Amino acid sequence: MNKQLLRVNEAALVLNVSRWTVYRWVEEGKLSATRIGKQSLRVIGNSVDKLISENLTAH
Repeated sequence: MNKQLLRVNEAALVLNVSRWTVYRWVEEGKLSATRIGKQSLRVIGNSVDKLISENLTAH
């Protein structure tokens, strides 16, 4: 992942899930995120990479 911080919509596109799933995964601890200001949430790019690599399946 080139970017260190992703907007929720960007993370959702990379993971091919809805933005609500990204919010839920942040709450569940599957993704790491940080707040910028009062309402802006940014997902940490390394946690997206980690989630993808942990869930790869060999075909």
